Amino acid sequence: MVYSGFQRGDGLWDIEANLTDIKPYAFIIPSQGPREAGHPVHEMNIRLTIDNDFKIHDVITDMVHIPHPECSQSQKGIHQLIGSTLSAGWRKTIAKFVGGTAGCTHLNELLFNMATAAYQTVPSARQFNAQQAGLPEEVPSTPPHHVGKCMSWAFDGPVTQRYYPMFYRKAEPQS
Repeated sequence: MVYSGFQRGDGLWDIEANLTDIKPYAFIIPSQGPREAGHPVHEMNIRLTIDNDFKIHDVITDMVHIPHPECSQSQKGIHQLIGSTLSAGWRKTIAKFVGGTAGCTHLNELLFNMATAAYQTVPSARQFNAQQAGLPEEVPSTPPHHVGKCMSWAFDGPVTQRYYPMFYRKAEPQS
């Protein structure tokens, strides 16, 4: 899986995901016939267009290679994600609109991590753009979304202490 994020000229962002599944051996899909080694079983792409608040404005899917012709039907409900936000509850939103037999396991797997790709893309690019424009560095008044969400960004950890000392919390002594 490959994820990419791009800033668009209209102020929106494209977050893209790709899954390509290639087997190094020939095999047979019952009712579909033989597949050659090195030929993709799945090749799927999703593009979410989002704004600075991570609200989805558009969804585009492309299923270049699929193992069964019926798989293409799984894209039908994906536009129901428009208007949703890549935030807490994102996985529940995916399940609500395209979960189970309403969608495709592989597209959903791509969608799950698109929120992470968006959070890796948008804030850092906005910070870079502000630096390039000579704007003063924004000092957050609340902890950024990622602080407290992983070991490196623990509130009592050295990374938070270095980058966001105002949110650093000294660890409670272990008894």
